Amino acid sequence: MSVTHEEVFAGLRALLGDGAVLVEPHELERYEKGWRYGRGKALAAVRPSGTEEVSRLLSYASSLGLRVVAQGGNTGLVGASTPDESGEMLVLSLERLSRTVEVDPVDRTVTADGGVLLSQLDAALVEHGLLFPIDLGADPSIGGMVATNTGGTRLLRYGDVRQNLLGLEVVLADGTVLDLMRPLRKNNTGLDARQLFVGTSGVFGVVTKAVMRVVPRPVQRVTALVGLSSGAAVLGLLAHLETRLGEVLTAFEAIGAEALVPVFRHQPRLRDPFGGRPPAYTVLVELSSTLDPGRLALDDLLETALAERLEAADGAGITDVFPGKPSELWEIRHHVSESLRQEGEVLAFDISVPRSSLAAFVEAARESVATGWPFVRFCDYGHWGDGGVHVNLVWTPDESRPAAALKAELQPRLYDLAVTRFHGSYSAEHGVGPHNQAFYDLYTPELVREVCRLLRQRLDPAGLLGTVRLG
Repeated sequence: MSVTHEEVFAGLRALLGDGAVLVEPHELERYEKGWRYGRGKALAAVRPSGTEEVSRLLSYASSLGLRVVAQGGNTGLVGASTPDESGEMLVLSLERLSRTVEVDPVDRTVTADGGVLLSQLDAALVEHGLLFPIDLGADPSIGGMVATNTGGTRLLRYGDVRQNLLGLEVVLADGTVLDLMRPLRKNNTGLDARQLFVGTSGVFGVVTKAVMRVVPRPVQRVTALVGLSSGAAVLGLLAHLETRLGEVLTAFEAIGAEALVPVFRHQPRLRDPFGGRPPAYTVLVELSSTLDPGRLALDDLLETALAERLEAADGAGITDVFPGKPSELWEIRHHVSESLRQEGEVLAFDISVPRSSLAAFVEAARESVATGWPFVRFCDYGHWGDGGVHVNLVWTPDESRPAAALKAELQPRLYDLAVTRFHGSYSAEHGVGPHNQAFYDLYTPELVREVCRLLRQRLDPAGLLGTVRLG
């Protein structure tokens, strides 16, 4: 860098104002550490409040060769939203870019700034009886959700961010503003440029605004916990419910016994319907509809569908059925990850395979871990309805078992099993970041990487955005 840090700070303040530029260590701390993974050292954190300021900032950074990492809610799980260790990167926080939330009830769309949080978006949509159907335990920003192509627990019914995105505004590394905000559901005129920026970890450009499709808010939800004796029984139930209730089946979440027990151990206010003896798998089933119960009784539909399954040979592996309030049952599901982290050291995997292979993959992964690392507990849960499973490996911290060494042994074993043997993905919904960069490099076809290199040469030729290499 040909200018001093103080000169950089002065230039940033001239562009954005004093309050938008943070440089003191105590101010930077929360921007330098990710929610679970990712920790670095920032030169400064800058907080533009509009697209024009983002444009000026990136133009200025580009002129000086300053590297920039965009940061939304900083809730990512692959370390892509935090700076590296160099101390020379700017963190471009979108937290002040959160003023615009415009709802069009007729078009059923919402236009929002990149820094708008999911909770803020939902609060605005409630007034119109609408819903952005991405449900998460975290509270990410819209820009971050586009950058990682967020899925969530209701992808089975509504799809991921990519499937709900209609328009996009992006600022490129040199400050150029790319306006792709035409909110059309039908526009078959060649390359859909919006999709170049979805799921690419912010390395092609910074999302400053988006137009998203929203759906009518359900007026009724019905949930039940269903105990099952095996992974095969879980898949059998999924097929049955999709056949009988496909139009109202919103979520299908499976939790292995080892992942469920810690929830009730660490969340004593939550009622354990199994009395401490959970089945091999517990599935949270949710039905929802915009029709009121007087026109469509979802509880009757679910009861009938489960009864049909119970009447099959040997009850089709169903061991228990516990209907319950949606808010209470979802609390159980959303506390799995947090509860496992209270059990010890956790290495988390976000994997997807074809749905028909889920049970076989989980058993193969369980056997592999038990054979090589018998002191590690295998805890699995996740979105079986869309082929996703979170494998959390838990062990008691020990000087003879350093976390970094175990991670280096376990990650390649499970990822290779998922990708090579089961034709799956090492990152089902968390995206690509420093936490899994090596596996992107290993498993991505060379032609795909070459296309990404060509795109980045045009969009960010100096490689100034982010910490991820997609080429």
